[in-house]
Amino acid sequence: MRVASRVLASDTRPVTRSAHGLAIRRATRLLEAFGPDRRTMTLTQLAHRTGLPLTTAHRLAGVLTECGLLERDDAGAYHVGLRLWEIAALAPRGLGLREVALPFMEDLYAVTQENVQLGIRDGLESVFVERLAGRLAVPVLTRVGGRFPLHPTALGRVLLAYAPPDVQEAVLARPLASFTPRTVTDPRALRKILAEVRSLGWAVNDRQVTMDSLSVAAPVRAGDGSVVAAVSVVVSAGSATANALAPMVRAAARGISRSLGSDTSD
Repeated sequence: MRVASRVLASDTRPVTRSAHGLAIRRATRLLEAFGPDRRTMTLTQLAHRTGLPLTTAHRLAGVLTECGLLERDDAGAYHVGLRLWEIAALAPRGLGLREVALPFMEDLYAVTQENVQLGIRDGLESVFVERLAGRLAVPVLTRVGGRFPLHPTALGRVLLAYAPPDVQEAVLARPLASFTPRTVTDPRALRKILAEVRSLGWAVNDRQVTMDSLSVAAPVRAGDGSVVAAVSVVVSAGSATANALAPMVRAAARGISRSLGSDTSD
């Protein structure tokens, strides 16, 4: 409410709950305009990206800058502020989980020397909260803090397989993006894959996102047994088999789950 209050302070109209909500939504749109390919933007670019009037974007950007959620460089362009990262670090599903998982991810990386990733589900997408990668590891399209569809990655398939039925139906009802000629986009085929994931306790992605990668993922469980995250390893296609990687990935997932209070049963 602090941002909304300051934005509306100069407005002579009575401050209503709906007005607060509008200000917060607009401020959120401004922050969401930034991305991996848009780390720095001018005020004009921000207004264009958000569809906000230039005067509104200017007012909001000024308040967000005062709060430390945005910062300005010497040329006057804006980028995400350090204060926003400090607040995000308090999210228990993100960096709190990362701190618990990191030792087990490091062990998995030490054995494989390949990409090791940790992700959670947020809505109908996966969000990657940590990744370890070696200099010679196969390139991946994912990034820490980035979102990705659930259906093509091994990590996403684990999260989707253990998601509530309404989430699964919502994902399968949407157009499913194809990344390679091998990407499974048929809902019926994906239903079978998700059933196999639940049966096996792990998922595989063979050249579903890029034609040079294979990944294996396993579920991370909380103390109540619910799946709260997934851990995966991504290797060069042909360098290892899924059956060889699965025991190592599942061991890492069980270790994280034990640290979260789970009995580690699949």
